[in-house]
Amino acid sequence: MITNTSGGRRLAVTAVGLGLVALPVLSACGSSDATGSGDSKTITLVSHDSWLVSKKVLADFEKRSGYKVRVLKDGDAGQAVNKAILTKDNPQGDVFFGVDNTLLSRALDNGLFQPYEAKGADQVLPEYRTDQDKHRVTPIDTGDICVNYDKAWFSEHKLTPPRSFDDLAKPAYKNLLVTENAATSSPGLGFLLGSAAHYGDANWQGYWKKLKANGVKVVDGWEQAYNEEFSGSAGGKKAKADRPLVVSYASSPPAEVIYGDPKPATAPTGVADGTCFRQVEYAGLLSNAKNAKGGKALLDFLLTKEFQEDMPLNMFVYPVREGARVPAEFTQYGPQAKDPQTLTPAKIAADRDQWVKSWTSLVLK
Repeated sequence: MITNTSGGRRLAVTAVGLGLVALPVLSACGSSDATGSGDSKTITLVSHDSWLVSKKVLADFEKRSGYKVRVLKDGDAGQAVNKAILTKDNPQGDVFFGVDNTLLSRALDNGLFQPYEAKGADQVLPEYRTDQDKHRVTPIDTGDICVNYDKAWFSEHKLTPPRSFDDLAKPAYKNLLVTENAATSSPGLGFLLGSAAHYGDANWQGYWKKLKANGVKVVDGWEQAYNEEFSGSAGGKKAKADRPLVVSYASSPPAEVIYGDPKPATAPTGVADGTCFRQVEYAGLLSNAKNAKGGKALLDFLLTKEFQEDMPLNMFVYPVREGARVPAEFTQYGPQAKDPQTLTPAKIAADRDQWVKSWTSLVLK
């Protein structure tokens, strides 16, 4: 069973709450100081549960900078963003990591971040740069939300796996797909946005009517969809799951190889590369951060080649820095989509909530 290492990518981006939610007690790892970042030698990073960095890489930064990093893992991506907005006047930390392009406008419109142009920002690949006039956020990583398929199931049934959005609505794939709720899940929302980008404002709802008629199953989050419903995952095999298609990530196949027990010789799952939506994650210096100087140093660190090359096998995401190397397992088992669906931040900001509302009424009722 692999965990959602930013979604099969990461450790747990399972449920994105689109509304603001009550604040639970935050969990902490790193420094034992639970009082925040008042100590000028402590930087507090607030993130979703999927944050992970090699001990040596983090230790190298702490030694060079003289700062200690305290990490507050604050639930899934959407919950973490919403909680950060609620506490922006008295933030829990100095830097926030993990707001992605599907929710970026919410963070910016609510004044979550203060401007800072991180060192190394000029090394970020042009296609991932955003907010360049104000520098409120720094691109850190990217990944593709895509339909994954169970290779063994399709081989046994002598059926060619789907490759595109159109394929998923064909009778041959009836009752085979499980996806996450677009109102409660990051990959579920990404898949909805991908379909909206592909079919346009006038036709995406018609597409989802076809998917519903073709037996698409909707569950709350990635963990349930991938590890309980999807027959191709290690967890799904143990649970005797019966859905050979699932909305997950392009990096899920290498995760199955790396964390397989026993480790398989080849990836047991594949990616329908015509169903992908490009996701980008950002970090930013929180407004009213107690240790802004330390927060700036941490943002600089997140764009270093050392950190960027450490991310893939920890958080199962791709680096955004030019020249950062990608592990062989990624290029072999989980290459980035050649032509993923994308939407501008402005388009997402304008239409996301209405899309989710319409999708909910159409698919869940």
